[in-house]
Amino acid sequence: MPSITVKNIPDEIYDKVRQQAQAHHRSINSEIIACLEKTVQARSISPSDILNEARRLRKKAKGSLSSKEIEEAINQGRP
Repeated sequence: MPSITVKNIPDEIYDKVRQQAQAHHRSINSEIIACLEKTVQARSISPSDILNEARRLRKKAKGSLSSKEIEEAINQGRP
C-alpha cells in the first residue's frame, strides 16, 4: 500500500485533525485517510437530483405558509 508524507502542516490544521480523530475514535492517520476518501470520492449531484429534492421538499411543505407569509419573510429586515 502506498504511503504519503505531508510536511509543514499548520499547527491549527493538525490540532483540528487530531480533535476529529479523537472524536471519531481513530488514529490521526485513519482520520486523514477518512478525510481524503470523503473528498476524493465525493458524489457529484446532478441538476435533476437537486430538482427532485426541491420538489420533494415543496410537497412536504405544501400548505404550510401563505403567499403573504412568504412575502413577509422575504422582505423582513428590508427598508
